Amino acid sequence: MGRAFEYRKASKLKRWGAMSKLFPKLGKIITMAAKEGGPNPDMNAKLRTAILNAKAENMPKENIEAAIKRASSKDLANMVEVNFEAKAPHGVLLFIECATDNNTRTVANVKSVLNKNNGEMLTNGSLEFMFSRKAVFEFKLKEGLDLEELELELIDAGLEELEEEEGVVIITGDYKSFGTINEALENLGVEITKATLERMANSPVKITEEQQADIDKIIDRLEDDEDVQHIFTNLA
Repeated sequence: MGRAFEYRKASKLKRWGAMSKLFPKLGKIITMAAKEGGPNPDMNAKLRTAILNAKAENMPKENIEAAIKRASSKDLANMVEVNFEAKAPHGVLLFIECATDNNTRTVANVKSVLNKNNGEMLTNGSLEFMFSRKAVFEFKLKEGLDLEELELELIDAGLEELEEEEGVVIITGDYKSFGTINEALENLGVEITKATLERMANSPVKITEEQQADIDKIIDRLEDDEDVQHIFTNLA
């Protein structure tokens, strides 16, 4: 598989620049999850996962609690999740996930960034066959854990691939298997450090360092928008 999904944690933090940008985005994900399935993480798997990922980024407990409370705010009545598909320079494709209370504003902002950086918005559905949606879990490799045995245990839960990289185990499955894999890992006593739904490129492309600078610029501009939650590309 390689790790051709979204962006590595380190590079993501570098692009977002500071916790002042990271925490509001994580908070919005928590709020949306609580709004959708209720404020109790024990009864809301999506919220439980959002909190897990926020803690992995060292988001303070009070920030997490505040994000959950915001779910009941009248100001969030019109908050929705929307996706945009786009083409950047050098044959790079972008799948942009947003959460917004004003779709007109978000569309205008995304289009503006694309237009100013030689990109263009595509019709939704254009990239349907260019990306595969996957459930991805990460946890630290602990002494005594038999990965081959773990792999066999998780096959029935929907595991597609298991790999270990620098002491971190990465498990991948179809996005529809997110719940069953998550439950299986919890039942096996595995302490998950990250659980996400990723969009992986079916045909990753390679570009030069100079071209990468152009792509980094457009992604930086997009991520400056508070409505933008995740950006996936077809980069190798």
